[in-house]
Amino acid sequence: MDGMRKIRVAVIFGGKGPEHAISCLGAGNVLATIDRTKYDVIPIGITREGSWLEVADEPAKLAITGGELPSVDSVAKPDAHVVPWAYQGDSAIVASAPGHVPHILADVDLALPVLHGPFGEDGTIQGLLELAGVPYVGAGVLASAVSMDKEYMKLIFAAKGLPVRPYVVVRQRDWPAGEDPSPDQRRVADQIGTLGWPLFVKPARGGSSLGTSKASDDGELATSIALARQFDPKVLVEAAVTAREIEVSVLEGLDGLPPDTSLPGELRLDGGEEFYDFEAKYLDSSSGMIIPAPIPAADMARIRELAAAAFTAVSAEGLARVDFFYTPDGEIVLNEINTFPGMSPTSYFQKMWEATGMPFTEVIDRLLRSGLARGTGLR
Repeated sequence: MDGMRKIRVAVIFGGKGPEHAISCLGAGNVLATIDRTKYDVIPIGITREGSWLEVADEPAKLAITGGELPSVDSVAKPDAHVVPWAYQGDSAIVASAPGHVPHILADVDLALPVLHGPFGEDGTIQGLLELAGVPYVGAGVLASAVSMDKEYMKLIFAAKGLPVRPYVVVRQRDWPAGEDPSPDQRRVADQIGTLGWPLFVKPARGGSSLGTSKASDDGELATSIALARQFDPKVLVEAAVTAREIEVSVLEGLDGLPPDTSLPGELRLDGGEEFYDFEAKYLDSSSGMIIPAPIPAADMARIRELAAAAFTAVSAEGLARVDFFYTPDGEIVLNEINTFPGMSPTSYFQKMWEATGMPFTEVIDRLLRSGLARGTGLR
């Protein structure tokens, strides 16, 4: 890398997964925030079909407009070329065909994948970047994969002695049981029965609460499982808990030190939702977060400690957001870790760091520096 020029960063966003629009929102915020005096930024959009496009650097177009969520198409140009390996023609827009390593990655010093869910936060893009020899921001292949899959995430948390709530994994062969259920189907139905009502049902590998719903009886359970399966054939059924929802932002520690944690924030629903669903997260201006969470100082310290422990348990790197349940009697239950949390302007990952005294520009700079320092070696 030539020390006389700015560091060249590819900001990758969009993707084939269901959180395409959320990724675009986050990319717009990152593109508007990143320090252009230090970094030469190349925005790269992945279409819903999987094509890679070098798109226009126009963050304002990657925002919610008139209630409509953005997409990579919002910043693509009509004369974009879709090519397998090399640039062809005179267009400023360059794309690779699906399944091919984009040649533009050879021209960057670092990748910042602002991607969520399947095909982005699950180790797939991380593996591609490692094969291409491109340093990148965030968790590696293993940490991304196990953190995306809630079954294995919870298995690791439990093995490390971290507090998780009861759950049952429902695979395609396990449900519906039908009139003549197999032994495995009966076993899964019996396990679900021990959880009690109500239940939360969610895709095992998903985010932004897409496909997540609450079930209070057998009929609603069947409907909820069918909904979750629209996003993932593997479904997680969990016992509902009466609790407040607390979140903590985490950054990889500097110079080998333990992870840094933000002040915890408490989610508040004021729009009539039963839980913090997709609409509450991104479309309901009445929902929000109280930072710091109004809980005793000792419990706040314990939640931050557990957030760092969860980050370490899955071998996360770069950044994460860790979510908890805080019950009326003060019990703290670990819900999940997100190895690449939302980066939109309304994202609480950003807001919790700002409340802790770290501006978002500094957060982005720290993430980029940590990715460069890690390089392309074995993680």
